[in-house]
Amino acid sequence: MANTISFCSETMKQYEWLLTRYPTRRAALLPTLRLAESDFGELGVPEMRYVADLMEIPPAFVFGVVTFYTHYRRAGTGKFHIQVCSTLSCALRGSEDVVSRITERLGIKPGETTPCGHFTLSKVECLGSCDTAPMLQCNDDYHEDLSLEDVDQLIEQLRTEAEGGQNG
Repeated sequence: MANTISFCSETMKQYEWLLTRYPTRRAALLPTLRLAESDFGELGVPEMRYVADLMEIPPAFVFGVVTFYTHYRRAGTGKFHIQVCSTLSCALRGSEDVVSRITERLGIKPGETTPCGHFTLSKVECLGSCDTAPMLQCNDDYHEDLSLEDVDQLIEQLRTEAEGGQNG
């Protein structure tokens, strides 16, 4: 089955350059997925198949990588992907309270997306900021040393930024 999607010309140039930086095609998978995410907006089944075909690797391998790493924007992820660190450092410093507050404010549990599509909540493993626990990552931005008041302010800020100004 032929893919109906493809990288734009600029992204293809970046991909070809990436291949010169790695010893094998497969070794360039993570940055290639980042290019695909940037070019297509998300990584759904069509995008993952495109990358697999492009890189000449099995689609199941690409799917496994995308589903293993939480930082890729998968199909169905809200505009704001809120990932709360749940490893020991964050847990000891209140990450469960952070998750509970977000659940209360947005009406979703970890693994869910608001009906409007603005917010997705995930509990994830280490985000590499143990000394600033509890923390979360929203899209590409870290929010550290969180208090519940900080969480409330972040939710309100994100609601304001959401398309159409609608609440989550």
